[in-house]
Amino acid sequence: MKNFILVLFLVISVNSFAQESKIKVVTEEIPNRLAFYAINENEQDLDVMITIEGTNFRQSKARPRLVRVPAISKVHLKTIMLVRGKNPQYTYNLVVNDSLSKRALKKEATAIKIKPKKNITVYVPPMCNQCDSLLQSLANGKYLFQMHKLEENTEMKNQLNRSFANTMQLDSLETPIINLGGKLFTKINNYEDLITKLEFED
Repeated sequence: MKNFILVLFLVISVNSFAQESKIKVVTEEIPNRLAFYAINENEQDLDVMITIEGTNFRQSKARPRLVRVPAISKVHLKTIMLVRGKNPQYTYNLVVNDSLSKRALKKEATAIKIKPKKNITVYVPPMCNQCDSLLQSLANGKYLFQMHKLEENTEMKNQLNRSFANTMQLDSLETPIINLGGKLFTKINNYEDLITKLEFED
């Protein structure tokens, strides 16, 4: 299973599709099988259809169908059966539509996290009373983020002190310090405030 000869042939069919990123296809190895998944990093639902051609594997002869891939999610598209002792060689063709079909298959979708417009880093001061709630909301949300506890990283704490020109006592802060794309904020009190800054702050 380690030395696949993989050739990717990707065709995107789009109807007024204006999102920056499109569908990604990833594979997962299963004993004697290879599963194909669609990853939708867009904030809109899409219909996806995959067709696979090649050798050293078997697949269902059923006619390919569109599969609904909800916004910011991962959905299984198809699984091929591998010929024992041989490396599969295949190409796939992918069709992606933002005009949703009533006939599209609706499979189980797994939520994913996506990269925000601006990188999110949360610095947690020792006395932060609101950090737990914000961090929990971020963990349950759609965006990737980083978190650092200042009491565990003296060097980072010193860097932040220099960034603020030693004008505040970080140990006494009761709100997190949040870096959004390189800009520091100390008055973001909750997840809603963070998203507002993320979307609209220059």
